[in-house]
Amino acid sequence: MQVNSITAKKILTEMKGDSSVGFTHSLNPYSGCAFGCRYCYVREMPIQRYSDTPWGEWVSIKTNAVGNYRNEMVNLRRRNKPINLFMSTATDPYQPLERKTELTRSILEEMVKHPPDFLQIQTRSPLVVRDLNLLIELNQKCEVLVSMTIETDREDMKRLFAPHAPGIKLRLKALKEVNNVGIATQASISPVLPFTPDFPKILESIVDRIYIDTLNIGDGARGKRSERLGMPFLFKENELSEWYQMDIHLRVEKYFKKFFPEEMIFISSDKVYPLKGKVLE
Repeated sequence: MQVNSITAKKILTEMKGDSSVGFTHSLNPYSGCAFGCRYCYVREMPIQRYSDTPWGEWVSIKTNAVGNYRNEMVNLRRRNKPINLFMSTATDPYQPLERKTELTRSILEEMVKHPPDFLQIQTRSPLVVRDLNLLIELNQKCEVLVSMTIETDREDMKRLFAPHAPGIKLRLKALKEVNNVGIATQASISPVLPFTPDFPKILESIVDRIYIDTLNIGDGARGKRSERLGMPFLFKENELSEWYQMDIHLRVEKYFKKFFPEEMIFISSDKVYPLKGKVLE
């Protein structure tokens, strides 16, 4: 793993257009990602396409992230506008090396002092439970949602598409721990991978929301990035083509609605994102 330390000009990136779905800014403590999932759309973004090191084999640490966050939040608050953060869009805030760097934890400590209005943590790492004490404190000052990527309940599918990511059972256990302390949780089925009929039952009582995304509607290029990554071939090669259909998100949504109330289920093509029952345009 190639690890670099970099100085970032900014840590909060303004989110615009349909992809924002109610978020105002993204926050990426790191660049690159050690999990290196085969379907990750970031592989097709400039940050990786112009890199000499393969995706999954490099991570850059934004050493000035905490100071940047503090200064940028102070400036944003002067404008008196909502600040709804998505952490993270192009990396996982809980990289394996986060255990040593504690960069994300340091940012959360700063958030307690300068909270946003809403924070969604998007991760696939059980390491998030390490910071439960901070999340509980932050949740008293703003809305916090911990969203765990759980693409499937099948470990064989996880090994095929995301062999270096944490195991599904570990993620489920972490999600339950977060939910048990009163912090809102979301299962992000992103992207949809083949799962068993019992998948919804496994998520019962440990999530407040279900988020459904696919390689066709969620890669930021209407499936073109996923095509260039060879996903249609990978599905076909493993006799999974029925799971790579343009309407798979609708089929999964319909199935999950048999187990969960309609208001708990969202798909990535939605134009808005709910915050405590409200709709943020």
